[in-house]
Amino acid sequence: MVQSIDGVGTKTIIAKKMNKYDTIGIDLLSAASNDIIVMGAKPITFLDYIANDKLNPKIIETIVSGMAGACRENGVSLVGGETAEMPDVYLVGEHDLVGIVTGIVEKDKIIDGSKIVPGDVVLGLPSNGLHTNGYSLARKILFDVGGYKVDDEISELDRSVGHTLLEPHINYTTHIFSIIDSSAQIKGIAHITGGGLIENIPRILPTNISVLIDKESWPTLPIFNVMQSLGKVESKEMFRAFNMGIGMILVVDKSNCDKIKSTLEPISQVYEIGKVVSGKKEVIIQ
Repeated sequence: MVQSIDGVGTKTIIAKKMNKYDTIGIDLLSAASNDIIVMGAKPITFLDYIANDKLNPKIIETIVSGMAGACRENGVSLVGGETAEMPDVYLVGEHDLVGIVTGIVEKDKIIDGSKIVPGDVVLGLPSNGLHTNGYSLARKILFDVGGYKVDDEISELDRSVGHTLLEPHINYTTHIFSIIDSSAQIKGIAHITGGGLIENIPRILPTNISVLIDKESWPTLPIFNVMQSLGKVESKEMFRAFNMGIGMILVVDKSNCDKIKSTLEPISQVYEIGKVVSGKKEVIIQ
């Protein structure tokens, strides 16, 4: 049995600005589920906690409805939840969301990165935006520095700033289990959350192993280019603060690459973004 607890951070502030709450429940399930599928665990149950200054039944219903729909879509049972009204704790209209997911995996099938060796290949599954991390910096860049409002449109984006920032976090359960069910071996999986590629990949690496990432091997999403330009943020900091267009990475033996790519073809793009080398348990962006 594997469990994880997670939240959606300050993405809730964007939901408030947009008065749009139908997707942050989806984010909550994805953020938590993705944290356990990296071990090969299948999510089976979910619990939620929603707190704010004053309960608004319509908003709560909208959040839970999105969450329940995501659970149904991913074969997860929403078994319970809790709400809390605390006006002395939360600012007016602000929400805090927390989700707890439980999953199962056979002990001998746990994916822990221990078999990763030099010569292995790093595959990247694309994100569709910020997912649920980096929102404090994103708000500072876009709203404080750039002077944009959520309804404003930027030429490089295909929708408003607010809708771009609210794009739901991708749930990679189907992706990962389509590979597991095909019997193709995955040696390591990292969910690219806070800390980006630079801080998340080393968590799954054995000692004396590093990863080289080719940053030109996948298309950077326009929102990241816009923020880097507006905020004059150095490339290394961008790769530490944001997922930069890669939501999950897989470390696999080179012999499995073609099978994994063909398995995922109906579901998602797959990019070969790097390789495993001897080193000091770090990620080197080239």
